[in-house]
Amino acid sequence: MEVYLAILVGIFFTVSIYLLLSKYVIRVLLGVAVLGNAVNLLIFTAGRLTREVPPIIPAGLQVPVDPTANPLPQALILTAIVISFSFFAFLLVLGYRSFQDLHTDDTDSMRFAEPVDEPAPPRGY
Repeated sequence: MEVYLAILVGIFFTVSIYLLLSKYVIRVLLGVAVLGNAVNLLIFTAGRLTREVPPIIPAGLQVPVDPTANPLPQALILTAIVISFSFFAFLLVLGYRSFQDLHTDDTDSMRFAEPVDEPAPPRGY
């Protein structure tokens, strides 16, 4: 099971990097969302995937008898979901406002600080 999730994490990272390298803002936003899910799945997979055994230590023992899932990554994922959602919502509003002001979602067209008619700056000094 963990091997399949590791392959899925790799696919998520590949898709997110592909989307982040796009020149359109909406694809970059989707790449950020997929990247957040990939990181959450990576943390979840790193905490072991055992459902049958609760992480409870019996009385008189120092460690559990059977291998158990680590509850700390699961708690971290709950926090990471909230943070990634709020970060995505902020980026979505930022992208929407830039689209309203510039009337484009192409990052090459958003470079209004670099005039088109002027010659390019020197490449070296």
